[in-house]
Amino acid sequence: MDESVRLDDSWVCSDLGQAAMELKLGDAALQLQTLMSRTGAGADFTGWLDLPVSTSEQMLQRIDAIAASLRSISDIVVVCGIGGSYLGARAGLELLADQPASPDCNARPEVVFAGNSLSAWQLRRLLSKLADRRFSVIVISKSGTTLETAVTFHVLRDELVHRFGRLEARSRIVAITDSGHGVLRKLATDEGFETLDLPGDVGGRYSVLTAVGLLPFAVRGFDTRAMLKGAADQREVSLGAPAELNAAVRYAAVRRLLNDKGKSVELFASFEPAFHYVGEWWKQLFGESEGKSGKGLFPASVDYTTDLHSLGQFVQEGTHCLFETVVDTVSSADLTFTCPLDAADGLSYLDGRTLSQMNHDAKAGTILAHRDGGVPVLQLSIPDLTEHSFGALVYFMEVACAVGGYLLGINPFDQPGVEAYKRNMFALLGKPGTEAAAQDIRSRLAQKS
Repeated sequence: MDESVRLDDSWVCSDLGQAAMELKLGDAALQLQTLMSRTGAGADFTGWLDLPVSTSEQMLQRIDAIAASLRSISDIVVVCGIGGSYLGARAGLELLADQPASPDCNARPEVVFAGNSLSAWQLRRLLSKLADRRFSVIVISKSGTTLETAVTFHVLRDELVHRFGRLEARSRIVAITDSGHGVLRKLATDEGFETLDLPGDVGGRYSVLTAVGLLPFAVRGFDTRAMLKGAADQREVSLGAPAELNAAVRYAAVRRLLNDKGKSVELFASFEPAFHYVGEWWKQLFGESEGKSGKGLFPASVDYTTDLHSLGQFVQEGTHCLFETVVDTVSSADLTFTCPLDAADGLSYLDGRTLSQMNHDAKAGTILAHRDGGVPVLQLSIPDLTEHSFGALVYFMEVACAVGGYLLGINPFDQPGVEAYKRNMFALLGKPGTEAAAQDIRSRLAQKS
């Protein structure tokens, strides 16, 4: 079994001790079995385990056909969704931005993201961008009632009708939603939108390898079959290899050991900006899955070397509440730096060096400095920035997150805490049925002022 995602935990494990590591690995192996047997908390939401091998060719062909249709009529495709309804897709599109399109891809419209805030500035800026461009909308919501997405989609749909007429507007909307229930499903049925189903047994943050991610990837001409093959190859290892050789299980175990030792923050870091939105998706995946019952690591992310000039001081000499997970790859694009011996800027010592070499040395020097400063550092790597490697990375993180949640003794597939702010928000906005709550909230806010 060949593993696409590799973990170097040697420095951290030497500090934690072999006995502690073996004990935690044994526990993690048991939790992996719980996950695979679907006997743990939240088992109804483990459908993502089989997506790499259960997604049918018929479904992929349908996604390809919808993507081709959108490409033929669009300069821009707007993906309207929030949280798990857009972060995975954006992570993949950013990571794969320089990959060539599939040979049969007739165009590569720009894909932009909306419906992830209530910012008037953001939406006005988007409408201005769309003003003289042909555009279409992929709206993603299981219920159709998520406020940020629903408001934005309402505005975009009105714009489509205004620009293209009601009939053509229908052909420019694809709804990815619950198969049988919800406001968006009813609207799609009534209006005749093209639809794709959200699997009922897959939560949003685990949905990258469903139509939620696969359709935007296909619109941009990326190879979704290679992506699923990468996930399937990683699945074979992550579900089949013994714990000591299983990077996903080891990652889950080491994270818990560091958490047990008092670390409260995990810092996802990369020296390649292409990983920025992978970090954003990773934060939701682990934050929503672990952060409950007063438990879990706080997931944060940084872009190095950029953030070494703002946060590096804290990482090096701050409270040491954190450890780092550095995720990287071998760069296929490069640039050779040239500089004459008498250059006034004093950079002649770098003459002939490539930017990749400089970045590699910056990474090695940073990791060593942080370790010397008392910061544990884990290193993850993928072989390249391809669809296969992205699929593998997604599956690796999902397994590690689920096993880590079970190690904490919590349900890694629910998110009860996110409803609290929604209740207050809807009450203040005057949603019918929230009048009593609104009165209480306004009274409390008035007392504070």
